[in-house]
Amino acid sequence: MNTSTTGERKPRSVWATIRRIAASDRISGLIMLSFAFVGLILANLPWSAHTFAAVAETHIGLPYTNIDLPIGHWAQDGLLTVFFLTVGLDLKQELTTGSLANPKAAAVPMLCAVGGMLTPPILFVGVISLFSWLAPPQSGVITIPTTGANIPFAEAIHGWAVPTATDIAFSLAVLALFAKALPGAIRAFLMTLATVDDLLAIVLIAVFFSSLNAWYWFIGIAACAAAWAFLVRLQRVPWLLVAIVGLLAWVMMFEAGVHPTLAGVLVGMLTPSREMYGETTPRASRYAEKLQPFSALLALPIFALFATGVHFEQLTPALMVSPIVIALIVALVVGKPLGIMTTAWLSTHVGGLSMAKGLRVRDMFPAACACGIGFTVSFLIASLAYSNAELSAESRFGVLVASLIAAAISGVLLSRQSKHYEQAALLGRE
Repeated sequence: MNTSTTGERKPRSVWATIRRIAASDRISGLIMLSFAFVGLILANLPWSAHTFAAVAETHIGLPYTNIDLPIGHWAQDGLLTVFFLTVGLDLKQELTTGSLANPKAAAVPMLCAVGGMLTPPILFVGVISLFSWLAPPQSGVITIPTTGANIPFAEAIHGWAVPTATDIAFSLAVLALFAKALPGAIRAFLMTLATVDDLLAIVLIAVFFSSLNAWYWFIGIAACAAAWAFLVRLQRVPWLLVAIVGLLAWVMMFEAGVHPTLAGVLVGMLTPSREMYGETTPRASRYAEKLQPFSALLALPIFALFATGVHFEQLTPALMVSPIVIALIVALVVGKPLGIMTTAWLSTHVGGLSMAKGLRVRDMFPAACACGIGFTVSFLIASLAYSNAELSAESRFGVLVASLIAAAISGVLLSRQSKHYEQAALLGRE
């Protein structure tokens, strides 16, 4: 009896530990960052580069379809769907009962998300234009420092969308590491802003990075969406059938020319977000919580491993002066907080909107700097924006460097801000 009980408890305790780690913004963020660095190193060390590339380029096909992708692309197009499914479930819950359920209360962070997405592309194009104008012997091109190749300006600015996204997991990880004493209103502001940012990034990918194919695939997508919506509303959900419908939705998206990860968002948004049949918690919230360990500890780390696992002919400090890298650093580190703070000031001082109680616009600056952490969605857009392998590699490297700089700056500012609130709380008690 005792052995049986212990055997049952052990798997449960292991699963509980895994869920606790996945729920920690700090730990899951550091795990993903570690995998990103491992990917960059493995792809560029002489003794591992060939093996890593061989694994990444190994093709795996889906039976009875024409879908045949290398493992690196499966990490991007397949595994990342789990992350987008959790995003879709979270968005549905937030729109129904969460921070986005009351648009008036969430108006300022929602507008700040828009401002934070519009400003970085302007700065990105501006920096690339400056390099193009200064390029010898003729303007209209930029030079890749590692190869010396000249790239036309029109091709270089294809990456305008790369710095638009904020990585909510890393932003919250920075808050968890450096800002324990901050008021909950600042975290709520960042959560709302990043949630809207995710929604806008999804729209951006769908509109600008899809090449639509035959119309009948969209009938298939609609049929899968209707089947999913029906099945997940049943009192007893037939999970095997639901999984098959989800897989079919992914295949239909792929064949339709829409980025297949958006299948996760679609079915997530169709999941019930209010209690049903006497349940104590909404299904969207419950499913997102169950998927979180797979997303945070499997899908995102493996995606980061292959996303940063790009080989450079010369991984040298010269990369830091690449026009693409510099443009992304300026766009994410400067453009994100600039767009957010400018929008916050205009919406409160000109538009007549108000911040959460006890918050001023300037209180949001450290959190706005944390929004310069691009990472997950920025990596994805970088791989979609450039057909040139070298530009794609440089843009992903630029996202990594810019995200680390933004994390360092926001970490210092948030730590100081947190100490200020801590001292104020102590004085209040005295």
